[in-house]
Amino acid sequence: MRLRLVLLCAFAFVVCGQKPPEKPGVKTPGVQIPVTSLKPDAVFEVPGSPDWIAIGESVWISNMPKDSVSRLDPKTNKVAATIPVGKGPCSGLAIGFDSLWVPNCKDRSVSRVDLKTDKVTATFPMTIADSEGGLATSPDSVWLMTDKNGTLVRIDPATNKSVAEINVAKGSYTVVYGEGAIWVTSTTESVVSRVDPATNLVTDTIAVGKAPRFIAVGEGAVWTLNQGDGSVTRIDPKTNKVVATIEVGVPGGGGDIAAGEGSVWVTSFGFPLSRIDPASNKVVQQFVGKGGDALRVGLGSVWLSNYEAGTVWRIDPKRVVATLE
Repeated sequence: MRLRLVLLCAFAFVVCGQKPPEKPGVKTPGVQIPVTSLKPDAVFEVPGSPDWIAIGESVWISNMPKDSVSRLDPKTNKVAATIPVGKGPCSGLAIGFDSLWVPNCKDRSVSRVDLKTDKVTATFPMTIADSEGGLATSPDSVWLMTDKNGTLVRIDPATNKSVAEINVAKGSYTVVYGEGAIWVTSTTESVVSRVDPATNLVTDTIAVGKAPRFIAVGEGAVWTLNQGDGSVTRIDPKTNKVVATIEVGVPGGGGDIAAGEGSVWVTSFGFPLSRIDPASNKVVQQFVGKGGDALRVGLGSVWLSNYEAGTVWRIDPKRVVATLE
């Protein structure tokens, strides 16, 4: 779905007589490395368009054209199961309450997959704000944006029903939980809303880079990938202040961001993997070439879905650090 969006955006720019934003990457000498130099520890074949990733005891991948999710076994490095879900799984995956939660754009639903049996236990109606987004789980709820007007829904996993609606900034699509709060990016208004799950109230609205879309919590901060200018914004969750803006050079649709294993990781078409050092707030490695689309960090590895190639890479972060041009 992300590739289609990118192509449609590119077509729109041509029709309007404008060029789509170029992705120059970083300009620092010695930082860019051919992605062919990076060797994954395992390559999983996931025919179709492997996209969103969630990590628990296994690794889960959504596949929009196949209306399915696949479970990758990290012990055997094999695809262990492929499970049919609703139509057009999109807008992220989340794990919580012994379940995988799957938004489905085409039939406006959420599927719930039992992590132990690999079976769908429920598919319930729910509108999805945008195909490019993400949902989250907190200790007692599931959180999802349901429209472009900024309606954040809180779902009770005991009933699979909405128990609260919170108004955040318009054009908000991606939700993440961390540091005791719900964080939501608004691509339209270029802000992050912080929601207190104890009160269902927005406690702060933080201006970040242009058109933030994807967001991660980890390495002591909240990080947004800003599609408008290709930068990453770092927020201190203790003060709700922006403490750094990092130029990654990957503007435009698609992409993803994750934090863990001592680094912040960004993927984008043309630059499958960029690694940010949170100690210096600088991009220290940027791999150039085909691949990438979504990523997560967990189980001691970086997991990268290659949308166009129909594969998922498992990469040792130490191997990434050791890879030189």
